[in-house]
Amino acid sequence: MNRRSLLARTMAMMGAGALTQVLQLPFFSIAAVGLQEQPSAESQLKTLLSLFDFEAEAHKHISHGAWERIAGGAADEITLRWNREAYDHIRLKPRILVDVSKLDTRVKLFGQELPFPILLAPTGAQRFVHPEGEIAAAHGAAAANAIYVISSSASMKVEDIARSTKSPVWFQLYVQKDRGFTRDLVQRAEDSGCRALCVTVDSPTFGARNREERAKNELPERELPNLKGKDYLDPSLTWKDIDWLRSFARTPVLLKGVLNPDDAATAVTAGASGIIVSNHGARNLDTVPATIDALPLVVDKVAGRVPVLVDGGIRRGTDIIKAFALGASAVQIGRPYLWGLGIAGAEGVTRVVEILRREFEWAMALTGRPTIGSIDRSVLW
Repeated sequence: MNRRSLLARTMAMMGAGALTQVLQLPFFSIAAVGLQEQPSAESQLKTLLSLFDFEAEAHKHISHGAWERIAGGAADEITLRWNREAYDHIRLKPRILVDVSKLDTRVKLFGQELPFPILLAPTGAQRFVHPEGEIAAAHGAAAANAIYVISSSASMKVEDIARSTKSPVWFQLYVQKDRGFTRDLVQRAEDSGCRALCVTVDSPTFGARNREERAKNELPERELPNLKGKDYLDPSLTWKDIDWLRSFARTPVLLKGVLNPDDAATAVTAGASGIIVSNHGARNLDTVPATIDALPLVVDKVAGRVPVLVDGGIRRGTDIIKAFALGASAVQIGRPYLWGLGIAGAEGVTRVVEILRREFEWAMALTGRPTIGSIDRSVLW
């Protein structure tokens, strides 16, 4: 609570006349009326030591409607639970007496060198979580030296978000029913500096998002300026549309939402620059596998021809090392940075990424893996 709010509440308890007399005392302070100032956002963030701490704290800051929207999954949320539980069931096999005094977490993706392999996945309508929305998230990612992926369903124009930061950004694309609008959107994203396109391919329609549906009336209507109308998903989307998109896109085209290994093989043949193993945050089709379970099957089919990224359920640095052991080239996080955004805006986003990065470095050191290249399946029990 800030000083103004504190004084207002104190006035209500004491009465204006009594409070005025207290304020006139030369020794007056907040403590003089028996109240303490609340800790600053910076000091509060320091008390949050894990992404699970952020989840618990964010629930206090984010409105119920927005919370149900970002936290919920599809139907009975079985896949939502599996996304997390699958990581818990994978055990690590450390090596001892390895020189880990210097750790190298750098990776290269599409000509870009990343200091560590954690990206911020596209999530929509972030102004529901924080007034500064996507711009705050992009700034938080930049402060942490992480790539931020702008969503087509962002609450701000892609140009405004991309140009608000000097750090690299990518763009997630829904190929919308209006192909002319879609083409213009791609060009807007590329012209504003987005360095890759992540094309969502798992959403001919949305799933049974019961939690979100129950709470939808608690959220105000928001304009989503990168989408044309509310009915923008195109159930007629096929591989030929990927060919069409590649015919004019100037940046690498990744396909986001691949689970089936056969689709991964087709994607490489179709010229995709990369694949993102994703089940849409478990928000579309329930009872599909956890992404970490699908990852090694996709990686085997791709056979090193293009990078394979993965999202879904990542909450610890040990999760990242498990993903790399199973063939990932990088990971993406979604809900965790929204928790940070809801608590403290850009600073909260930065803190979330920094915690996960530090945990990943600890996991590398404690398993005896000093470089990204030294992480392979032998690190798994």
